[in-house]
Amino acid sequence: MDIDEFRRVLREVLSDELGFGASAEMGKRWEGGEVVLRPGKEGTAEKKVPLDVFFHKIVMIRDKLRVLEQRLNAHDKLSDAEKVQLQAYITGCYGTLTTFNVLFARKEDGFSGAAGKDDE
Repeated sequence: MDIDEFRRVLREVLSDELGFGASAEMGKRWEGGEVVLRPGKEGTAEKKVPLDVFFHKIVMIRDKLRVLEQRLNAHDKLSDAEKVQLQAYITGCYGTLTTFNVLFARKEDGFSGAAGKDDE
């Protein structure tokens, strides 16, 4: 096995074990954009966040939810009923986050709710 093959295998193992898939890409139309949070209270400053930074945080939430799912499903101290109940909460989080699917270049990289459909 050469070094490139070793790196590929190592990436696959880490991806499987840590729950991180291929890096999601932001849609091209959003490149260079920003999120602007404009407060309703007069005299307070607005907050601008580069959209690529915001998108990265959304992807991190998605990946951490996937890790949580894997750990939950592999947990040996929880009953099946407890796992199902906790999984429902995670699925609810995915459903809530479907609003951000518009940012993803590929639909399959985004979030899906309980029905497997976007809640947009």
